[in-house]
Amino acid sequence: MGKRKVTTRPSANLDSVRSIYAASACGDYLGAGAFVHPDIEFTAVGGPEVVEATGFVALADLWRGFLGSWEDYRVVADTYRQLDGSRFLVLFRRSGRGKVSGLDVAQLAGAEGADVLLLREGKVIRWFSYWNRDRALADLGLKE
Repeated sequence: MGKRKVTTRPSANLDSVRSIYAASACGDYLGAGAFVHPDIEFTAVGGPEVVEATGFVALADLWRGFLGSWEDYRVVADTYRQLDGSRFLVLFRRSGRGKVSGLDVAQLAGAEGADVLLLREGKVIRWFSYWNRDRALADLGLKE
């Protein structure tokens, strides 16, 4: 018997994930709301403080507060990896400067981060945002 060639095409969920990061690369973090489930659970992992939010309204409030402390904060995706049918890993670079401190965000936690997103019906229902890319990869048992 011959080997079967398996081809995969990007999923609609991957298109949703890409749309989130396309909006955020332009500084439109709340515009990504079209791809976020109303009952989303968000957790920031390994940052300067424990941050959790449940629901889109709470997540939007969290983002507004966070972004209010930074000048020109941006997240630009480097790599998208579909882990399975509903989970995605996004490796990204962040930039920005503290409005009061002048501190570059890369000095705070490094420029390279990662997000793990769980989608249901095309919307993000669970979002883990890692300040440290290496920690995300280790938690997932992956290498870059």
